[in-house]
Parts: sequence; structure tokens; C-alpha cells
Amino acid sequence: MQIAIVTFDGFNELDSLIALGVLNRIKLPGWRVLIASPDEFVTSMNGVVMKSHLSLESASSADAVLIGSGSKTREIAKDGRLLERLSLDPSRQLIGAQCSGSLILSRLGLLEGVPACTDVTTRPWVEQQGIRVLDQAFFAQGNIATAGGCLASTYMAAWLIGRLVNRQAAEEAIDYVAPVGEKTVYVEQVMKNVAMSLRG
Repeated sequence: MQIAIVTFDGFNELDSLIALGVLNRIKLPGWRVLIASPDEFVTSMNGVVMKSHLSLESASSADAVLIGSGSKTREIAKDGRLLERLSLDPSRQLIGAQCSGSLILSRLGLLEGVPACTDVTTRPWVEQQGIRVLDQAFFAQGNIATAGGCLASTYMAAWLIGRLVNRQAAEEAIDYVAPVGEKTVYVEQVMKNVAMSLRG
């Protein structure tokens, strides 16, 4: 099982790395969580340099893909040649987008008829694409999910684990990273947000 976290230059560390940390709480044979980028190295919005594991083309064959956000997402979304390197298919992949990553999903044509969550700054840009933006932290429809707000990364991670493994594994992963003394309420809140998308 391979999960690719698509990470561009100017990336928001909270979006990519919280998901990376939570998803890696799963210790199953073949479970791999990898950073996918256009180049070998990417630099965050705060100057953190990170080495990628996968190319964008390789991310297209992953079982699940999470697109993070960042300070350069708007210009990336206008770069057709760059986006052509991503070939995503919700019929065979789970696809998620964090904050401004929803703008990338929109540009890829994956949010047609699907409402989305995003951050306050990105909201008008997503709405300009004709996408209805919800005033909530997480929403999933079928194999596509979006989250708004950096710390909603835990919701996205829980959704992916819940869909790829099971609900109990998602709860245990969130419990591991939850604040001490608040674990029960924290896990309940996260699972409440993703519960509907895990049913069936």
C-alpha cells in the first residue's frame, strides 16, 4: 500500500508533515508513505529543505494521493505542464487535498460536482473555478476528500487510514498523536468529522 504526499516548493510544513507523521503510525507490511515532488528537493514556505522520495509521475500510480498546500499553490495551479505530470484517477485511488491543494484538484478536473473544503485565503480562488466551498474542516465524497485548516491534516490522515485499513487503526493512530489528558475527546472529534465517509 503506497501513499504519496504531493509536495511542491513553498509547501506548508503542517499540511505535509503532520499527515506524514500520522500515516506512518501504521506498521503493516508494504505500507509506505512517501513525499512526491516535481524535483529531488523542495523548500517549504519557512525555508525547510526536504528531499522527496518520488517523482510526480510515480505518485500517479500510488494507492492514495494527498496534495498538500503552500504559498505557491496558485501559480502551480496555473502551470499546465507541471500538472500534466500528475495523472490521478478516483476510480482506483483515494485522493485528498489539504487547504490550497483543493485548487490543484479543481484544476485537474476532480472536483466537478463535488463541494470542497479549503482555507480562508484559497476559498475565493476555488470558488472562481465554480466549486462550492463548505464552511467546515473536512468533506469526502466517494474517493475524493478535502480539508481546510492546517490542523485538519489529522482528519485527512484518519480518513486515509480508515479507508485503507479500518476505523480502529485510524482511532489508534490519532490517539497516539493526540495531546496527553485530551486523547479521548480529541479522537472523538477527529472521528466524528470523518465518520460518515467511512461507513459502508
